[in-house]
Amino acid sequence: MDTDMPEPDNHGYDNTRSQVSGDANEVVQARDVSGGIHFHYGSGGRAGLPLQLPRGVRVFINRSSDLTALDELLLDDEDFVVYVIAGTAGVGKTSLALHWAHRARAEFPDGQLYIDLRGYDPGPPVTADQALERFLQAIGVPAAAVPNDVESKSALYRSILADRHMLVILDNAGTTAQVRPLLPGSGRSLAIVTSRSHLTGLAIRHGARRRTVETLTEAEAIRLLTETTKDYRSGDDPADVAELARLCAHLPLALRLAAERAASRPGMPLSRLIADLRDESVLWSTLSTGDPDEAEAVHTVFAWSYRALPEEAARIFCLLGLHPGGEFSESAAEALAGGNGREVRSALDILAGACLIEPSGFSRYRFHDLLRAYAVDRAQYEIPQEEQLAAVERVCDWYLRTAYNCALASAHDTTLLFTLDPAPELKVPEFADHAQAAQWYMEERFNLEATVRAAAGTRLLQTAWRLAAVLERIYATHNHFNDWRSTSLIGLSCAHELELQAEEAAMSESLGRLCRMTMRLDEAVTHHENAIATYRELGSTSSVVKGLNGLAWVHLFRHQLADAHRELSEALPLARGQRDTAWLATILYSIGYTCAQMRRLDEADDHLTESLEQFRALGDRLYESMVLTAFSYLARVRGNAESALAIAAEAVGISREMANQLWEATALLYFGKAQRAAGDVDAAISSFHAAAVICRQKGDRSREAMAIEGTGQAYSDLQRYEDAIDFYRQAVATHRQQGDKWKLAKNLAQLAHALSSVGDRAEAAECRQEALTILIEFTDEKALALRSRLTAESDVL
Repeated sequence: MDTDMPEPDNHGYDNTRSQVSGDANEVVQARDVSGGIHFHYGSGGRAGLPLQLPRGVRVFINRSSDLTALDELLLDDEDFVVYVIAGTAGVGKTSLALHWAHRARAEFPDGQLYIDLRGYDPGPPVTADQALERFLQAIGVPAAAVPNDVESKSALYRSILADRHMLVILDNAGTTAQVRPLLPGSGRSLAIVTSRSHLTGLAIRHGARRRTVETLTEAEAIRLLTETTKDYRSGDDPADVAELARLCAHLPLALRLAAERAASRPGMPLSRLIADLRDESVLWSTLSTGDPDEAEAVHTVFAWSYRALPEEAARIFCLLGLHPGGEFSESAAEALAGGNGREVRSALDILAGACLIEPSGFSRYRFHDLLRAYAVDRAQYEIPQEEQLAAVERVCDWYLRTAYNCALASAHDTTLLFTLDPAPELKVPEFADHAQAAQWYMEERFNLEATVRAAAGTRLLQTAWRLAAVLERIYATHNHFNDWRSTSLIGLSCAHELELQAEEAAMSESLGRLCRMTMRLDEAVTHHENAIATYRELGSTSSVVKGLNGLAWVHLFRHQLADAHRELSEALPLARGQRDTAWLATILYSIGYTCAQMRRLDEADDHLTESLEQFRALGDRLYESMVLTAFSYLARVRGNAESALAIAAEAVGISREMANQLWEATALLYFGKAQRAAGDVDAAISSFHAAAVICRQKGDRSREAMAIEGTGQAYSDLQRYEDAIDFYRQAVATHRQQGDKWKLAKNLAQLAHALSSVGDRAEAAECRQEALTILIEFTDEKALALRSRLTAESDVL
């Protein structure tokens, strides 16, 4: 099936104007395309480079031997890609890595990637899958082009980094398995990993070098204390400074907390602060850094700093430990604390001044994992359980309402399943435009998934499924498929437990659409069938119609034309009985397109004509262009190339008029095929190339492969078979990776023909046999014709 068509119930399309608009021949001349169409993600000058290093610490003491060891990496010609900085908690691993990384930035001209893997955080760690998705998008891979599984993500990541000179900081890694998929494969890029573990597996399998960071010497610890406090106090007894350093076990994290405490009380003798610190040494409880003496020092300093806080700041510190993620905004902190904004902002300033939290951006903060664990531990003792649950409920509700506003401002489909009653006690942000909403979403993306989990885990089931439903609209807009999947599965489970049948069906339908978009087609069928069954039980005819259309498009993706026709034949009379012209026009288009693929051309003509009339009456120009491309296909099948060309040109014009890039790419695919049919091969190559550029930019790998396939066919028309083979191989690889059997079989057949034309009969026979094996499961007229042709070619040879 030529599924180079926007599915009519898919709302995840971009509405920004193509950068290759204009006459297709202006994009690239045929003589300029001599081989494969090759693209490089993320190229285009320094402005597009990822520069993700966080700010380092203000006072960095010595570590000269550690820095020298890192500097030597730049001089070493040995092919290694990973360096592990190990050491106990709070010893300064991250500070060392970031200090050196900032010094060495010029040595990595293609940019820096950074992620805190939270391997020792009280909450769930960042998975390799999540980190890879974040990295791939940072280096220019469109969200929709990010593969579904970790192995494929990692392979794409390594391929891109192989040609680049980048620095990758993998901070706070918990296990070797968490890190391994994030390592460069070869080349000049370097990954620096910080961990409390030695990650021995990285040395064994990847040749990693490792350096263990020790605690500071007494002299270094004293210098850190004095450098941090010198602008605030003077005249301290050196013996007292040395004693304070000893009580902090010479650990930089504890030393910085102690220095900030001392700096905030310049009139208090250091001996008094030391006495207070000794009093706290019996109060620490359950947290661990690995070494008992170091653990006691760290937790003593934590308790000492905590007990010096004003009452409200101490309460907010405890509550912040209950936030779903380790990084949070000022607004989320206000919701969590339930206080007025001025009090919360004052408390955050106090906590940041005491180094108990650290700024991470404008009005944003984050925890060190040890401090977050300490906050959680304190909350269990200091905050009644009812108050803890109320705080979690407030912040989850805040995320639901803010995400709701974000979806209204930025999602392509703003049709939501429910309305929200006002909550005057919460200060919920509103967004002036798409850009502002998108920025909030990108800052809060990981917290949003964590909030769905937190809501479900605290039995806020209604909030959990509602937030999942809202996020589906946002995820579909940004093509963030993994987040969509994980939150929708939680939402589905919560709706089921609440016995909300319609909501459960809606979540199933959402998962069906997601699985169709990510080529999990068996799973897509299950979700759509579950949704349809529930809608039937509820007597919701309009929902049944939409569900049948979604299920039909799964069958079309699998080239199961008879199954698609069966679903749509049921949906059509139901749609006629509803008062929804748009959905009637959609079903008419879907069944007309299916009939065209089945070579039932007159039926297709009738359905598509009625669909076109309906969409024109509605003034829906985009869907008008969609139906026109189907008419172009019909004309081409009937042998009327000039008519096919004129209709496709009209579709291209409408998509450009409406400034929708992916629909423009689809129309260009049909335009290129019509140009080939009309004998204008050079123009066809230009159209296919323009379509491929858009699809690559937008991450539509299936349509990109179809554009590349079309280019191969055009070069075959010119008898430039070596060039055609290069294009066919690219298309075959993509369709194989995506599991699209029908398109794979078609491309293998084309590749076999081109290989035969250059005398490579052995590989041609292999391709032909693989195609025939795949085609066994297809029984429609097009598939039978292709099988017959391949069999005939085999017999001739």
